[in-house]
Amino acid sequence: MNKFAPALDQRAAPDEDCWYAATEGEPAGLPLTLSIYADRPHIRGMLREDAQASDLRVSVAADLSALTEGEARPLADVVLVDCPFVDAQTLAALARLDVRAARTGSRLIVSTVVDGLEDVFGCLDQSGAQILVDPDRAERVISLGHVLAQFPSGRLRELSEDERGLLMRLTEQVGQIAGRIDRLAPAQHVASEAAVPLLQEGPRTARPPLPDPRLVRRIIRHRQLRSRHFGSQIFADPAWDMLLDLTAARAEHRRVSVTSLCIASGVPPTTALRWIGQMVEQGLFLRVSDETDRRRAFIELSNGCVDAMARYFAEIGENTSAV
Repeated sequence: MNKFAPALDQRAAPDEDCWYAATEGEPAGLPLTLSIYADRPHIRGMLREDAQASDLRVSVAADLSALTEGEARPLADVVLVDCPFVDAQTLAALARLDVRAARTGSRLIVSTVVDGLEDVFGCLDQSGAQILVDPDRAERVISLGHVLAQFPSGRLRELSEDERGLLMRLTEQVGQIAGRIDRLAPAQHVASEAAVPLLQEGPRTARPPLPDPRLVRRIIRHRQLRSRHFGSQIFADPAWDMLLDLTAARAEHRRVSVTSLCIASGVPPTTALRWIGQMVEQGLFLRVSDETDRRRAFIELSNGCVDAMARYFAEIGENTSAV
């Protein structure tokens, strides 16, 4: 967990939402600290209320200029950044923040809009930051809770695979309930019923070829047609839908952007990004930088995942032929 160096001096701020507190020499057991950077005052106020309700101590609440101007300040345990409009200066600040968070162990939650997703995703590749897209208040709270679950007893620890799957399902289920309460309308999506399995290492044998991409695209269309007639809530399975899309793209020698993969998942972008993060952590997906534009990144299947998908399609093909 991030330990602070020199204490920050208290200083006057142009409005009541921007203030700083000293953090040096705190005894163990005090709440985790949180920094908020957002240009919109009502967002700063809402984030601070939710943070304090979660027993987090807000050490900084300021606009985005605090990230781009002046000397770098020590990072809190959790850093919330709201950037609905991204420019070169903001992206550079996010990239620096990402590197610092990876070094110190701070957790980043960055919210943006669909149009800014590619740029924001491209510059956050070190710290495992959570990215939210056009989030409502419930989604912000759920994302904060997801991060806090990784700080048991004030220390980071590695989650087991069962815990990862359970946390993903609980996060989406609670988010669905919170969204209903917040908007007084049915939620649009639910999470997959099964956690994403890890690939198991086994004896290396010749890998069968990937299926014809036209077959995979036909399966994808059938899944979309099913949701159209029965509703997406029943069949939502973002992990499998993304696996299918990336399998077809691999066979087509085509690269897939994060925005395109979010669309293919059939769930809201914030939910899709959470699943992409889990799939990367579990070694199923790879994040690959664009050689011509370092600000962009693509998602592709790992070699182990390609093996698994090829064998899966080969096996179901054999079973179909035997019928």
